[in-house]
Amino acid sequence: MTRPCGSVSYSNNGRVILVTGGANGIGRAICERWAATGASVVCMDVDDAAAESLPEGIDFVKGDTSIEEDCQNAVAFATDTHGGLDVLVNNAAIQPKQSYIPMHEYSRELWERIVGVNFTGYAMMAKYALKVMLAQKSGVVCNIVSAQGHRTAREVAAYGPIKAANLLQTQQWGVEYARKGIRVVSVSPGAIMTPMIRATLDEQGGAEQLANRHPLGRIGEPSEIAEATLWLCSAGASFVTATDLAVDGGIDALAAFAEPY
Repeated sequence: MTRPCGSVSYSNNGRVILVTGGANGIGRAICERWAATGASVVCMDVDDAAAESLPEGIDFVKGDTSIEEDCQNAVAFATDTHGGLDVLVNNAAIQPKQSYIPMHEYSRELWERIVGVNFTGYAMMAKYALKVMLAQKSGVVCNIVSAQGHRTAREVAAYGPIKAANLLQTQQWGVEYARKGIRVVSVSPGAIMTPMIRATLDEQGGAEQLANRHPLGRIGEPSEIAEATLWLCSAGASFVTATDLAVDGGIDALAAFAEPY
């Protein structure tokens, strides 16, 4: 007999959320899930073609988070259109196939592109969102990080260390703005079945091996990360700030020297 597992529901009527990298993968799941709970959702992405298939009711603003003016414009669009900004989800990140190399093989161009999107992009989005939230005396910033920010592997010389920096951004901003009505949190996914993961499955040993590295024995779904953001950015998590939630299938708890499944 299957036992009941329980359920949680959320209402975000009247709240405004801006999600970077919202046209695909985890970002899209976050946009769709928040829209389903009544929020006004703004998706920022460079992929305007993918954005054409976003469900009705999700606003789109084209922008590259590595460009400060685009970050400022996206926040202004959200606030001008909807009258405020309650949640920023920093999700836009890149990990191209050619980045799976050791540090000595990196070109300056590739390094700066990954830093620009994955690190500076988070900072510039937060810079303008926090200004709005300070004026409101309320808001939540949620950074999508990675299990690679906690543990490392070969050939992730840029992505992993930058994700570790995203964790410290969460802590620093959380402490900085804790008494200003603003919470800052992060989610560290394990392997999640997104277009980015599909594009680099061979570099990560294939789907079966990648799934088997997780104690739960599978690759996660974008919707599972979206659910985590709903709780972290809700009043139910009102005493949670400057910290990270691992949604990683247990991978961070498994020692590198543990016997494989």
